[in-house]
Amino acid sequence: MALPRPKGDTTLSQATVREHPALPTVRATYNPLSEVKNLHKRKIFQHRKTPPLHFSVGGRLSSWPAYASAQAILQNRKPCSTTDKTGARDKPSITISKPRYLEQLENYLRKELLLLDMTKENALELKLQPYREIFEFFIEDFKTYKPLLSSIKNAYEVTLAHFREKIRSLEPLKAMLVNVSEDCNEKILAIRAEERYEIKMLKKEKINLLKLIDKKNEEKISLQTQVSKLRKNLAEEYLHFLNERDARRILIADLNELRYQREDMSLAQSPDVWGEDPVKLTLALKMARQDLTKTQKELNTMKANFGDVVPRRDFEMEEKRNKELFEMVESLKTDFEEIRKEYDTLLQVHMTIVRDRDEFYNELQEIQRTSTPRPNWSKCEDVISGGQERWQFLSEGKSSDQLVDVLLEEIGSGLLQERETFQGLGSTEDIPEFLRSGGFVRNKKLSKKEVVDIIKDVWKERMAEDQKEKTSTLAQFFLNYLKKRFGDASAMDWSYTIFENVKLFHSSEVMKQFHDVLTGKVEENVYVGQRELVSYLLKELNNSDIQNEGNLTLEQFSTVLKNAFPLKTDEQIQELLELAKVQLEGIPQDVIHYRLLFTEDELGASGPFIHKLWDQAQNEKQAYLLELETELGPNKVAEITPEQLRQALMSIDPSLDEQTLDSYVSQAFQTPIAELEPDCVQEEEVLLARLQNAAIKRMGPRELEPGS
Repeated sequence: MALPRPKGDTTLSQATVREHPALPTVRATYNPLSEVKNLHKRKIFQHRKTPPLHFSVGGRLSSWPAYASAQAILQNRKPCSTTDKTGARDKPSITISKPRYLEQLENYLRKELLLLDMTKENALELKLQPYREIFEFFIEDFKTYKPLLSSIKNAYEVTLAHFREKIRSLEPLKAMLVNVSEDCNEKILAIRAEERYEIKMLKKEKINLLKLIDKKNEEKISLQTQVSKLRKNLAEEYLHFLNERDARRILIADLNELRYQREDMSLAQSPDVWGEDPVKLTLALKMARQDLTKTQKELNTMKANFGDVVPRRDFEMEEKRNKELFEMVESLKTDFEEIRKEYDTLLQVHMTIVRDRDEFYNELQEIQRTSTPRPNWSKCEDVISGGQERWQFLSEGKSSDQLVDVLLEEIGSGLLQERETFQGLGSTEDIPEFLRSGGFVRNKKLSKKEVVDIIKDVWKERMAEDQKEKTSTLAQFFLNYLKKRFGDASAMDWSYTIFENVKLFHSSEVMKQFHDVLTGKVEENVYVGQRELVSYLLKELNNSDIQNEGNLTLEQFSTVLKNAFPLKTDEQIQELLELAKVQLEGIPQDVIHYRLLFTEDELGASGPFIHKLWDQAQNEKQAYLLELETELGPNKVAEITPEQLRQALMSIDPSLDEQTLDSYVSQAFQTPIAELEPDCVQEEEVLLARLQNAAIKRMGPRELEPGS
């Protein structure tokens, strides 16, 4: 028998279940997972109309399984109740199962939870959604309690939204806290590194001081031993001389006594010899004996006290001689140290020469084994455009290797003029910026003079930018220059055309320098240094030319060279003078038209004088690096710190100022000096290779040791 439904309680009608707004609707697109979920929801709400929800007797919702006790109470009602008294007592106790609606909701909740992806970041919010749907089902089904349940749900939703906003506002603080924590950790690590470095230096200083104390203690013990030995020798000598003195005094007294007795006997035997009174003579003799004894004592005392004393004149002579010998010894020591350093340097040079000799010998053996007969270069006359006359001009004074380069350039230039397009290298990061193109680019078919003129204009613009403090590499500047001059559309065509030309024509001085700097083989400041060297010499010559005619006498020209380059030897100055005479052949030898030495041909090539100036600068740089290598040590794989490199540079070149020294160290470690760590290390061979490609030079003479 069903329980009576109290007034005001809500019932679930079939229309209510079917038209529930929370039920999912089928969309046009087919999704298997959503289809399964929708079928499950429809099954739940199709069966909710039977059986109805269980209510308590008092009109309240039954809280299963607590309503089982209510059934037991109904069986024991009074006769006035509507329940049959006899039937209720005779029926056995009924086991009441879980409500079907509750089971359906639990099954729906369980399946929804299983379909969730708990690996996502918002897994907790996704997990909360099925519970929210179950609660909405309750709100919609129980009309009587809908306002109360809706207010409860809204209160929880507002609270959750408030906490979400609070968490979202705390996210920046969390990131800030992480950044502050990282900064603090970095500062702590830096402080610990400084403390470790200071502790390391203090330990080294402690070890040095302990060694010094041990050395002083050893010297003290040695001196104490010498003092004790000298004291013992002095005591022995004192006793020896004391015995000698006593024996000498006794001997002198015996001799005097014998002499006196002899004189007395002679006087007693011949009293008339003197013709004087014997008493007077005896008295005089007695007084003379007393004076003699006194004088003898004084003489013995003087001999005993001053027997070992050296005269002042001899002492001063010996002291002067000793001082001269000491100075000579110090000078010899200094000379020995210099000779030893020179020996070490010569030994290093000897080892290098021996290694080079062995390499050259091996190369010679390999060449002799694999060499072929010398080619007949006259065969190229028919191939090269221009015929025999042009080939003789191109091959004059060139070796076989240089002739191969000339031949390759001629062949390559012909092929380059025949090409219409170039294949782009791509747009990846490893491709230089001025070559980043994925398609085909057009060949502009430029002549060598046109390429040289563009390169000169690029360098001119680059030098002007240097005065305003450049902020980009030469590759970036080159691309920007082409875009500015020829437009963005055709900039890549000009870039590929110029690059292919400079890559091919290595015999052109301007093209080769530009290619080496553009590809990073040589630092840009090397080219700048060469130009500054030429400009500096031309400026000095103009300053010496008072009349500004472009002419100087040979003596004036030599004086300017010596003043401009005080570190060059007389041989180097003489070489420059000879080349200047050769280049100015046909002009009177006593006058130097110095401005003609700085002229360039149509392809930008300089004369022999400028080339010799650059060659001397390169040789001086090589000698400078060789001295640095000797100062750092023969072990090329040794790890060098910035401080060690700085000390070595200051040792071989004391005239370096702080800014230039920082520049050399920064170029060697390829790190800005402000970011260079003191404990940063690099192999010696790598440092020397980087300095080889950098613009470095000696700033002053190497100071000699005192006494050298």
